[in-house]
Amino acid sequence: MKQLHKSTSNRVLAGVLGGFAERYGIDPTVLRVIYAAVTIITATVPLVLLYLAAALIMPD
Repeated sequence: MKQLHKSTSNRVLAGVLGGFAERYGIDPTVLRVIYAAVTIITATVPLVLLYLAAALIMPD
């Protein structure tokens, strides 16, 4: 079983979404577009804080 980690090859900011894409076999670009759309729809703050928390907690 693969462990959830930050990506070193699919990295735009901290590699969090790239790591999720690698773990679950999703295209990283599609995941980033979905994340950006949901972030804008939900007034930005909750998902930005969630991303920052994941960037601090997830191993490299």
